[in-house]
Amino acid sequence: MKKATLRNYARLIVRTGVNVQKGQEVFISAELDQPAFVAMVVEEAYRAGAKRVVVDWSYQPLTKLHVRHQPMKVLGGMSDWELARWQHYTEALPCRIYLLSDDPDGLRGVNQTKLAKAQMKIIPIIKPYRDKIENRYQWCIAAVPGRAWAKKLFPEKRAGQAIEALWEAILQTSRADGDDPTAAWQAHNRALQSRCAHLNALGIRKLHYYGDNGTDLTVGMIPEGRFRGGSETSLQNIVFNPNIPTEECFISPKRGEAEGVVYATKPLSYQGQLIEDFWIRFAGGKAVEWHAEKNESLLGDLIGMDEGSAYLGECALVPHDSPISNLGLLFYNTLFDENAACHLALGLGFADTIDGFENRTLEECRALGVNDSGVHEDFMIGYAGLNIDAETDSGTVPVFRNGAWAF
Repeated sequence: MKKATLRNYARLIVRTGVNVQKGQEVFISAELDQPAFVAMVVEEAYRAGAKRVVVDWSYQPLTKLHVRHQPMKVLGGMSDWELARWQHYTEALPCRIYLLSDDPDGLRGVNQTKLAKAQMKIIPIIKPYRDKIENRYQWCIAAVPGRAWAKKLFPEKRAGQAIEALWEAILQTSRADGDDPTAAWQAHNRALQSRCAHLNALGIRKLHYYGDNGTDLTVGMIPEGRFRGGSETSLQNIVFNPNIPTEECFISPKRGEAEGVVYATKPLSYQGQLIEDFWIRFAGGKAVEWHAEKNESLLGDLIGMDEGSAYLGECALVPHDSPISNLGLLFYNTLFDENAACHLALGLGFADTIDGFENRTLEECRALGVNDSGVHEDFMIGYAGLNIDAETDSGTVPVFRNGAWAF
């Protein structure tokens, strides 16, 4: 891949993604796959005025070793220095960049039960810190090719060719392969926000999802809820783009108002493993029954992670005819697959989908119906046969027909 193109992508993540401000700190999370590109991102952050850039490297084989050998008290706990770092996040509000390149099967064979129990112990420890920084800082999730990830997508290619092919797919779908990615994103944000404005004008009370694959689900909306898409503005009044790429118009539904069954249309990559061919039934807003052909127990661990993980935190609308979907690639990565299809999320809802959230407390937003949880996991339900109706005060309005916008 041309160095100039990669440089533009690094600049896009820093300037349009997290939008680093002069004097801010930047924390980057990355696997070991693309160190040269990570160095580009670090350099661009400093050029944007960052006073300190910290890179936290991770490596899936080490994670497997930690799960195997650490006692539960250690695996499910946090040391003083880890808590001190979380406290620093609440005070300094650094930008957070997450560069994904994980092997979708990289944690295959790990002790799922032990890992799930450890996460259930850690979630309530870090939750107070997360609540303090909610909507106050800038963050961006983007991706770079990993060798194993690339080979899973392009098994017929040699490793180097597969990595190059994945670079091309990432840059194309991230609108980073042209001469001016910044201008491309400005236009894209305007288009998404125009779509959201139309949806918000409908006054939607419920969304009814149905299709010939068996999906028949009705989800209630919060009266004060609003669809969001593209760029966001933090409570520090800084505009940023949390996902590169993104194609969604999303909203947080009302906790406790979901009835029916929904079928996943793509595998879910969770904890370095794939959950495949699954469905979930909701009653009283809660997931009460589910089945997966592969990794059903892992799906159960996710749904039972905490009190809120069995409820919905997000409804996102993405047409089947969209850039990522049209590539015809199954990425085995939620950042891309969720932007190729309509999706739902189990767990945490977004307070910033509430009208006037900046003048409300987090507790007030949750009292209106925004779900609270220590997890947020998207799963894809969109396909060419999905229909969605909006129930409004004026009657039923078609939103999707056969996987496409109905207006």
